[in-house]
Formats: sequence, C-alpha cells, structure tokens
Amino acid sequence: MNDLERGERLQIMLSAEELEAVENWRFEKRMPSRAAAVRELLRRGLAAEGFVTAQPRTKSRDFGVVARKGNGDGKADETG
Repeated sequence: MNDLERGERLQIMLSAEELEAVENWRFEKRMPSRAAAVRELLRRGLAAEGFVTAQPRTKSRDFGVVARKGNGDGKADETG
C-alpha cells in the first residue's frame, strides 16, 4: 500500500451544529473533501496539543467539535 492509500476507516457521528462547523471551515479553507477537512482538523489539533491520551473514564461525548450547553469548553456539563 503506498502512502496515499488509506486502509483504515473511521466513522463518527456529529450533531447538525458540529457538521455545519466542519463544513463551514472546509469551504472557507477550500478543502477538496469533507474527509480531507477532518484529517486536516485532526492534524492541527494534534499538532497544537501534542499527542494527548484521554484521561481514564473519559467518555466519547466529552469530546465535541463545538461547545455544548454547559460550561462552554466543549465538554458536557458534569451536573447534567
């Protein structure tokens, strides 16, 4: 398999607001596809934060593209 082939598939679920944010960013940056935009966002996030591993007991819902109602940091409010 050469470097341009991608053998792994990653499926994610997004809210309408999260998808809109990704699509708006994609078109603003003139990315060729949604997949390319998501890969670039992942690359930028990893580069900005370094390789970060999730804390124990962290749930998937704690990681979002846009801030959720709650404390405004993109994580679900612990009281809800």
